[in-house]
Amino acid sequence: MGVENKIRVMLVEDHPEYRDVVELALEKERDIDLATQYGTAERALRSLGDCAASERPDIILLDLHLPGMSGLNAIPSFRDAAPDAKILVLTQSKKEADVLRAISLGASGYLLKSSTVLQIKEAIRNVMTGGASLDAGVAKYILRTFQSEHPTVQPEKSLSERELEILTLLADGLVKKQIAKQLQISYSTVDFHVRNIYDKLDVTNAPAAVNRAHRLNIFFKPGDSNT
Repeated sequence: MGVENKIRVMLVEDHPEYRDVVELALEKERDIDLATQYGTAERALRSLGDCAASERPDIILLDLHLPGMSGLNAIPSFRDAAPDAKILVLTQSKKEADVLRAISLGASGYLLKSSTVLQIKEAIRNVMTGGASLDAGVAKYILRTFQSEHPTVQPEKSLSERELEILTLLADGLVKKQIAKQLQISYSTVDFHVRNIYDKLDVTNAPAAVNRAHRLNIFFKPGDSNT
């Protein structure tokens, strides 16, 4: 696979030792290229302003706790500077507020630095193909929090039975190609339904859709237990 066909990754991380870990993990991957590394969000954003569109990253691996501008505060700026790039948070923070804010701002995934090298590589590929990558511990914690809230708000536009089925599979971590295979429908049909789900829930990516669905209690039918 040529470099031009690889997933271009930008790493924004202030600890050199951890940057070395990520670089070592990705350097032999045939489909992933760690193209750039920066220790601050400001430097990374300046580089995006200076580079051609063809040189921009496909994935931005972003730490939240950075010197200067924090990773959380930088997410909107990264989305403006590289609108086609997916943002995958890679941090030590397990705080619910950080997770929810990162996802609401447009992050496509949230991993903890305790993740294995294999999990990081799989998350990059998963996010690149439109999937949602959440650390298992973080996802379970958030789900318990959402379930305990017993929200009563209902979405303005109801989801169809097929859209709910696809949304449930997104919540299980499946990507569009896997959903198409499991439901025995075309990829383009899945993509059409996913776009409708995002529109109805007023979100921009799969983690945000799952987040909002839990808040609105969409996954729970009458008679189901919320515990």
